[in-house]
Amino acid sequence: MAARLSEAGFVVLLPDLFYRYGPYGPLDPKEVFKGDVKAILGPLMATTGNARSAEDTDALLAFLDSRTEVAGVKVGAVGFCMGGGMAIAAAGTRPDRFAAVASFHGGNLATEAPDSPHSYATRLDAELYIAVAENDGSYPPAMAEQFEHALNEAGVSYRSETYPAAHGWMKPDFPVYDETAAEHGWREMLAFFRRTLR
Repeated sequence: MAARLSEAGFVVLLPDLFYRYGPYGPLDPKEVFKGDVKAILGPLMATTGNARSAEDTDALLAFLDSRTEVAGVKVGAVGFCMGGGMAIAAAGTRPDRFAAVASFHGGNLATEAPDSPHSYATRLDAELYIAVAENDGSYPPAMAEQFEHALNEAGVSYRSETYPAAHGWMKPDFPVYDETAAEHGWREMLAFFRRTLR
């Protein structure tokens, strides 16, 4: 997916969200989802989260700033599943540097946790594109309402779109991959980034 974004003309930085865990993988999502997902992914996921992603933001931006073609420019972020919240947290941590955030089938975007993505709304300067899976247990309607209320109260520019697909539809190696919905998502994401980042 990073390669496809790069082929579309963007400089792409793909952080290892689980580097704190130490050596792991490779993981085949189709195999992971056949087994005990929590037992397999739980230890990895316990080493990351929105607050830790926010902590890593300066280091990631410093790396980008070491590249002359993007040094100091406004950037965008895209996150899938838990990465959606992480991207929002990063943008809320450095609003001076983020122009756009896209979240695809992001979950837990408004919770009671102190690092809940919706708590970053007042610090966001980026425009958001929120692509939601229908009937997504990790982002039920009441949570979506709470998240969008926070964005509206903070005056954040955003667009939310519900896709007729399952949580995880964008990832080609996931069992629930939906090519039609994914291609629509790619068109939306590329148009969004071309408008906000160029």
